[in-house]
Amino acid sequence: MSITKTKQSGAGTLAFVCALAAIGTALAQEQTSTESVLYNFTPTSGYNPNAGVIFDAEGNLYGTASHGGPARHGVVYKLDPAGQETDLYSFTLTPDDGEMPKSGVTRDSAGNLYGTTYYGGVAYAGVLYKLDPAGQETELHGFTGGAGGGTPQAGVVLDSAGNLYGTACKCDSTGYYGVIYKFDTAGQYTVLHTFSGADGGMTVAGVVLDSAGNLYGTTSNGGAANMGVVYKLDTAGQLTVLHSFTGGADGGTPYAGVIRGSAGGLYGTTYLGGTANMGVVYKLDTAGQLTVLHNFTGGAGGEEPYAGVTLDPAGNLYGTALYGGTKNHGVVYKLGAAGYTVLHSFSGSTDGDNPYAGVALDSAGNLYGTTYYGGTVEGGVVFKVTP
Repeated sequence: MSITKTKQSGAGTLAFVCALAAIGTALAQEQTSTESVLYNFTPTSGYNPNAGVIFDAEGNLYGTASHGGPARHGVVYKLDPAGQETDLYSFTLTPDDGEMPKSGVTRDSAGNLYGTTYYGGVAYAGVLYKLDPAGQETELHGFTGGAGGGTPQAGVVLDSAGNLYGTACKCDSTGYYGVIYKFDTAGQYTVLHTFSGADGGMTVAGVVLDSAGNLYGTTSNGGAANMGVVYKLDTAGQLTVLHSFTGGADGGTPYAGVIRGSAGGLYGTTYLGGTANMGVVYKLDTAGQLTVLHNFTGGAGGEEPYAGVTLDPAGNLYGTALYGGTKNHGVVYKLGAAGYTVLHSFSGSTDGDNPYAGVALDSAGNLYGTTYYGGTVEGGVVFKVTP
């Protein structure tokens, strides 16, 4: 799913009035924090990152940029604590390689990185890849499109046995639906579930695992109102719709997936819906009860969260909204017992612009993420926010 940089109007008169009324409150809740740019993306080293970052134990950051790099088809990069960026791999768009990595990477205990590309491979429907610590890239699976799934927008999760799980698109003459897949340690690719509309639609987001091996995620459309669902896929392959969004007060069109809390509840965001049709942050408990934790209302408080949330040990949630803020270029926010707080409002200039991805949290409480635009050459940035 691609969103143009120019914000489209159409939220309606009610949303506009709600946004105006919310500006004063949002400004009062804005917290003094420090945002610093750790790296500016450039065409030669990769630019326009859709995905966020992950850490290793030494404090290095890893991620992808969907365009640019030496071969001009996107890169996997490493950013060390001193701010030195290294392109670990540059995609080449050869028949056995990928192009345009929209998703980020997952790292195993040996330091191997795993991810997907949106295009490339033998069928030009994307690839699932592994990148070892020496920079050797291996195509694990070339997506074929159709019933086998293709053009994956999400990355993968890794279980304790080394199996990979993710989502892709079944895009053919029958319609546009998602699939959930498994790639096992023997190199076998299996479609675990194909959505059909009533049980969910397109899978923009990936999946998360629980300790029993069940998978949880969202679809951006489908369900009872065609506004998306939260689902569970158990180890027997049985899919259960945990919540079907209505597009009203409960939210609608979740582009982000979910995270699991310590008590088993699920947390996430929707891009639309809520009181101003600008998205919500929600919690879905183990009994299937959905609670809206925050309604985005535009203005300085932000609107339309494309990314999901991150949870700290104290139970606070952190995330980004794609638009809104004081300059309408997106925000970083915190949601906790004290309410909703804007930690940083992007200016659309050197500090970044339009964060598609969420944030990663270190042990000191600092937040790290990326923006798709902004920076010194409009190629996006890696940023750090210190609350």
